[in-house]
Amino acid sequence: MGLLRASADVVLVGSGTMRASPKGTWQPERVYPPAAAAFADLRRRRSRPPSPSVAFVTAGGSFDPTHPALERGAIVLTTRRAAAGLQRNVSAAAEVVAVNEGEQVDLQQALACLHERGHTMILSEGGPTLFASLLRSRVVGELFLTISPLLAGRDVQSRLPLIEGVELLPGATAGLQLLSARRHENHLFLRYELGRGVS
Repeated sequence: MGLLRASADVVLVGSGTMRASPKGTWQPERVYPPAAAAFADLRRRRSRPPSPSVAFVTAGGSFDPTHPALERGAIVLTTRRAAAGLQRNVSAAAEVVAVNEGEQVDLQQALACLHERGHTMILSEGGPTLFASLLRSRVVGELFLTISPLLAGRDVQSRLPLIEGVELLPGATAGLQLLSARRHENHLFLRYELGRGVS
């Protein structure tokens, strides 16, 4: 995760993940502090700024305007209806971007806004709802999946899915092609290409 963040221009986060991570920075060194210098060196060698930007996606309803990442100059991607209220309530360091009309943020247009700002490598850590919306919008290029040697269980009501809000199988699928598999001790790091979006 630290390496992915170190390679990204911007980390895309949904408002649910923002609320669940009240001290989140989405910076590479937070994942693995001993590699902070290596992450910084990687960004320097790739001619990237010292830290990846953070972009929040919200329609305005469930958003924490006091989140510390906003003080660091985060981007807030929202609807035109919600933009004025958010602008009044967030830190002046943050940039509020009115992406589109309507009740929900159009993710294709939101990503176009990030591309216009020079962010070509976008890493989503948005959570299951944002990930489902990205799949539905057919903008996901790759999936990085880590398999950890830890079994955990929860009751059905509190289980957190990888994707929420899009039903896959039998009516819809998201085809994956394995690009690489790496192992570190008992962890597997899998990288998949999404050949097509949700269909």
